[in-house]
Amino acid sequence: MGLWTRRVTVSDDVVTNAANLTLRQSLIPNALVTILFFLWGFAYGLLDVLNSHFQGELEITASKAAGLSAAYFGAYFICPPTISGWILRRYGFRVTFMTGLAVFAVGCLLFWPSGIKRSFGGFCGSMFVVGSGLATLETAADPFLSICGPPRYSEIRLNLAQAVQGVGSFMAPLLAARVFFANSGTNVDGLRNVQWVYLGVAAFDGLLIILFFLAPMPEITDADMHVQENEIGEYDPGPFRKQTNLFLAVMSQFCYVGAQVAVANYFINFCVETGRDKATSSNLFAAAQGLYAFNRFLASGLLTIPAFKPRYMLTAYLGLCFIFIVAAMNTGGTTSIAMLCLVLCFESCCFATIFTLGLRGLGRHTKMGGSLLVAAISGGMVFPPMAGAVVDARNAHVAMAIPMMGYILAFIYPLYVNIYKRDIMDAHRDTKVGIEPVVVDDKALHLEAQPSRVEKEHAGAPEVQAVEK
Repeated sequence: MGLWTRRVTVSDDVVTNAANLTLRQSLIPNALVTILFFLWGFAYGLLDVLNSHFQGELEITASKAAGLSAAYFGAYFICPPTISGWILRRYGFRVTFMTGLAVFAVGCLLFWPSGIKRSFGGFCGSMFVVGSGLATLETAADPFLSICGPPRYSEIRLNLAQAVQGVGSFMAPLLAARVFFANSGTNVDGLRNVQWVYLGVAAFDGLLIILFFLAPMPEITDADMHVQENEIGEYDPGPFRKQTNLFLAVMSQFCYVGAQVAVANYFINFCVETGRDKATSSNLFAAAQGLYAFNRFLASGLLTIPAFKPRYMLTAYLGLCFIFIVAAMNTGGTTSIAMLCLVLCFESCCFATIFTLGLRGLGRHTKMGGSLLVAAISGGMVFPPMAGAVVDARNAHVAMAIPMMGYILAFIYPLYVNIYKRDIMDAHRDTKVGIEPVVVDDKALHLEAQPSRVEKEHAGAPEVQAVEK
């Protein structure tokens, strides 16, 4: 089949061979998608540093600087439930990846005129476009990693990818402290450096678009997930409106991400209050992000041990986030910084674990559920402005009460899972689906070898098994 004539989409009601992907078969597609996590980890880590530096460079208040976060995470509120989710359900994962990368590249290019004009509003607009691209990418990437391969490894796959994202978040503050704003002759120099970096990221995006067009990738449909649920032992999940587990996961994700972003946005302000300068504070933030990334790798390793069930891990890690942020608020100096670093450390596996537990048992509702869980990242639009207002009115130590409340609200979900849904969660953890492989030709996993039901009917061939949605 020719490169320009092959199919790159598949109908969402077609059952493909992707329902029984083994670990080996899913390795390369998951590795390609994991590259994307570094991209938005870098963008997110740079956002936190820009938030702090723009307060000085552009002479704006902490609450106004939160406009960057509001713009970035506002895109997550708008895109996944609407256009991004529609693209995923209508055209599939590959097209969604390519669309997200293209929008992300446009947002990166918009940083150039924003830097020339030294316009905070321009930077907010650019960040909204960047957020739209990343929201579109994440609408596809998080569900893809959750369902591409054996179900029992879904938390491990997503946590490993999130660890790679953490590496990007770790590198961004270091780069900002040592390159963007370090030894800049004028404020304009720091902003110009940011322009060049985003230009480079845009060029890298262009290469990734080509890579995702050429790379062979399985297309996983909602019908595949319905079949997989039946193989695991679950049956028809019922109408979408009755997915209580999903809706509580969305609420928990919204509150957790809001708390995480609020802590990260004002980490540097928090350190400055203890007597550190901004360069040292930026380095401390990079160290905290490094600890965050390291513990994601550690959590992924722990999840390979049967005793460390995802529902247990989520409960323990969210609980420790609450304990250490209370400790950070009520101590001072180096001790308070250490406590806040531990908050970032135990945030590590929360997002990925909430996400994968929220998707379990959804079957034919999987893509819609994934879109809502990605939309819940918009909690980062709500909590930082509230924390910023407290920073302006009081101080960063007191402002940590805002993310503390987020952790408390997010904790409702792991309580629900451990009390009411433990059987379903453990069934997905213990299943042999994808471990004992169905004999399948690897070439059949490629999207271009997956004809739609309509094509089969027109060709007079036997109809592809499909599940009515």
